[in-house]
Amino acid sequence: MSNFPRYAIYYLPAAGSALAQFGAAMLGYDVVSGDEVPFAAQTAAIADWREITADPRGYGFHATLKAPFALADGRRESDLLWACATFAETPRAIPQIAPVIRPIGGFIALVPETPSESLQQLAADCVRDFDEFRAPLSSEDRARRKPERLTPEQVGNLDRWGYPYVMDEFRFHMTLTGSLDPARHAELLAVLRARFAATGIDHVAIDRIAVLRQDGRGARFRSIAQFELRSADY
Repeated sequence: MSNFPRYAIYYLPAAGSALAQFGAAMLGYDVVSGDEVPFAAQTAAIADWREITADPRGYGFHATLKAPFALADGRRESDLLWACATFAETPRAIPQIAPVIRPIGGFIALVPETPSESLQQLAADCVRDFDEFRAPLSSEDRARRKPERLTPEQVGNLDRWGYPYVMDEFRFHMTLTGSLDPARHAELLAVLRARFAATGIDHVAIDRIAVLRQDGRGARFRSIAQFELRSADY
């Protein structure tokens, strides 16, 4: 079984921003404060909204850059935080996306309207640069990823990087629901898109990374540090 605590490198919108407030209200959880928050009023007509959002609530409103991992032997939380600060100070192109809400796989998420090379590069850099902090997958953890259902490339990623959906398999997404019956998509997309349209958000800069910690199995992830990325334009 996984060792705890576990850590993850995510994109989180800036605390207090319109995007952070949108995500917290849809999931009922503020990943920065660690508090439950009231659901957005638009969800009141959906009787099972709490159940629909149960899985993403445990992770908070985020986009995965480096999937959850236990620390490798000899590594400490302070080492990881120092590495993240150093990573953030390296000048880079800051990805800019036009966010839309679409089905992705069996769930619904906020995703970029069009692909972004700089975003793919940022995610690949996070996977690669922080891998020295990741403890190897146990056989139980590997089995939970159901490698028999993955493509050969995804299995290769799982064994090399501890997660199947990295590098060429990476798709930036900020999850808003758990897995759904496709028959529910139209109803829920209408609610989510209407609520998102009300925010007036038409672009998002992926301008920071965050370190999150999960203290035990079943515990929610919570942000412990955020680092603003240095733009190569400065």
